[in-house]
Amino acid sequence: MSIELTLLIWSAVLAGAYLFVQSTIYRLDYGVVHAGTPRDDEREPNKWTSRGNRALRNFLETYAVFIALAVATELSGRSDALTQWGAQIWFWARWAYLPAYFIDVTFLRSSIWFVSAIGLFLLFVGVAF
Repeated sequence: MSIELTLLIWSAVLAGAYLFVQSTIYRLDYGVVHAGTPRDDEREPNKWTSRGNRALRNFLETYAVFIALAVATELSGRSDALTQWGAQIWFWARWAYLPAYFIDVTFLRSSIWFVSAIGLFLLFVGVAF
């Protein structure tokens, strides 16, 4: 099994971590009972809930691209050093991004996001050219 496909499989755990963090913080902010309702007329979330929501949304924005590129790499048989590095950079940067979203260090989160984007770019170049 290629590194890209292995990381695609493990990215399900990564997605689960983002969902777990977001849903846990949401329930701590609003309560378990409220989480079970249709959530009509919901008040503004606190700072942590907002960060959890944004972190999850940001992950999902890049996740589909990673899935497409990892599958394309596997199906085309074009796995090489470039695609392997790209997949690993994206995967590990996305793990680093989650806690970074909750740490108030200027440009840390954005820098990690940029590193993950480089990983997607490498993956794209490796499979497309």
